[in-house]
Amino acid sequence: MPKQTAHLPVSDPLLTVPQVCAELGISRSTFYHWNQTGKGPRCFPLPNGSLRVRRSELNAFLSVLESAA
Repeated sequence: MPKQTAHLPVSDPLLTVPQVCAELGISRSTFYHWNQTGKGPRCFPLPNGSLRVRRSELNAFLSVLESAA
């Protein structure tokens, strides 16, 4: 049976931790602290251990922050 692969829509790219940090203007340590405490955008690990954040998750995270302000 062939292995199925999931394809992400082009409109929902995966962002690296440095990309998210640059966009938010935060340090990597702040990103990882937020991740450990559940305060940051949802992310997931790749098989090599590096994290990725979907663009839609980052946008949702920012929308919640804007709503709270």
